[in-house]
Amino acid sequence: MKVDKKTLENLAYLSRLEFDEKNTEKMLGDLNRILDWIDMLNEVDTTHTAPLAQMSAEINNLRPDVLKQGLSHKDGLKNAPKKDSDYFRVPKVLE
Repeated sequence: MKVDKKTLENLAYLSRLEFDEKNTEKMLGDLNRILDWIDMLNEVDTTHTAPLAQMSAEINNLRPDVLKQGLSHKDGLKNAPKKDSDYFRVPKVLE
């Protein structure tokens, strides 16, 4: 499978990307190399290979959850740079 310029322009539109002429040619070459590599992977015989759910046999060794006493409301606000009564004061981020 080969990606042509029209297909690349459609992909760029759908992904809201913009390329100049130089980067269009570079992206076209990169996409075609990726697709060639995938075609090479499709040639590998995997009929006797079990699908993987994980890439390794490692198992996470998680510690058990332990309930601990947290900070009190007063201690949590003690070092706040700005506070208003019982709350942290932060700059407005939404209009």
